[in-house]
Amino acid sequence: QVQLVESGGGLVQPGGSLKLSCTASGSIDSIRAMGWYRQAPGKERELIADITIGGTNYADSVKGRFTISRDNAKNTVYLQMDSLKPEDTAVYYCNLYGSSQFMLRNYWGQGTQVTVSS
Repeated sequence: QVQLVESGGGLVQPGGSLKLSCTASGSIDSIRAMGWYRQAPGKERELIADITIGGTNYADSVKGRFTISRDNAKNTVYLQMDSLKPEDTAVYYCNLYGSSQFMLRNYWGQGTQVTVSS
């Protein structure tokens, strides 16, 4: 089994910053990608950013404002969010795409709420 534990969400004013963290633990054979998704009320879950051995990928809506990074030794992925806007308000989910006990699949964190409001 693989567990993902997220932290760092909260309430922030427009223009502010937050940093999310997600640490993976458990029986992990290999990690193909780690990333962050978000889901706002009434909307579908969308990919915000991910990081693989080939590099990073961002949604157009967050390019230039969000930065994803990873500490391989700690199996941890971070999302630095700057210049936050009210439309960034959502539940943010950590994702790991990798193998555990030779089974390749997606794993999800429990989600952390980010609210951008004055």
